[in-house]
Amino acid sequence: MEIKIGRNDPCWCGSGKKYKKCHCDFDEIIEEHRVLGEIVPPRELIKNKEQIKGIKESGVINTAVLDYVAENIKVGCTTEDIDKWVYSKTVELGAVPAPLNYEGFPKSVCTSIDNVVCHGIPSPDVVLKEGDIINVDISTIYKGYFSDASRMFCIGNVSEEKRKLVEITEKSVELGLAQVKPWGHLGDIAQVIKDLAHENGYTVVREIGGHGIGLEFHEDPWVSYVTNKGTDMLLAPGLCFTIEPMINMGTHRINTDKEDGWTVRTADGKPSAQREIQVIVTDDGCEVISH
Repeated sequence: MEIKIGRNDPCWCGSGKKYKKCHCDFDEIIEEHRVLGEIVPPRELIKNKEQIKGIKESGVINTAVLDYVAENIKVGCTTEDIDKWVYSKTVELGAVPAPLNYEGFPKSVCTSIDNVVCHGIPSPDVVLKEGDIINVDISTIYKGYFSDASRMFCIGNVSEEKRKLVEITEKSVELGLAQVKPWGHLGDIAQVIKDLAHENGYTVVREIGGHGIGLEFHEDPWVSYVTNKGTDMLLAPGLCFTIEPMINMGTHRINTDKEDGWTVRTADGKPSAQREIQVIVTDDGCEVISH
């Protein structure tokens, strides 16, 4: 239960304003949805203006590092090269790569090629070749604030099948983003993403999804892309999370590498694509923090 606050007391968000001038109306809306049995975000997930400013600054760096990779990635480079680019550029901009040593992850970035769904570990032995599709997933810590985004890259001449998979994945994120509105639901995002994937004969990974982020690398809520419109957590202003569907050409089933404990692959060996953006819900829509 949230602690009740007097109307003239300082607001729980830390703004310094009186509660009645700040989050009083917000809390009344939250309570209306709670009474209806909906999943509502606890106060600790709602970011205040100072936190949003810090998260956005982190996001600027994260996007800049992704841009740097986009400028340099090509046939013949190794995933270890990508890792070095990410580390050096992130440090140059005064930040820290969030994946490095996170729960034992050994590198600064995730590089996932073709049938690798996510969490691919960079290696000097993995050379990008003509026709590969690769997801580069970059996460940044700047002054204690976290940002996270990934992009797909088509290396050289890619087959029409793979190119279409990448394009549909990109489009699904655009459709999902259009559903991020105050007092909507996370399920609204999932519905349009899974509908587009299924219309094109693809499947959506079920076990791995998006997540809250900002003050920690991974926060609540967990964001599914196979649920239904009007379900899952309420999209309240100040909620910050990632949209990052993983769409498979074949089965939705996946396997995690038993040796490294990280690399996730499609169970049937067919390609997978992912696109990730970080968003924050605003009073009148949403804002993309990193992309």
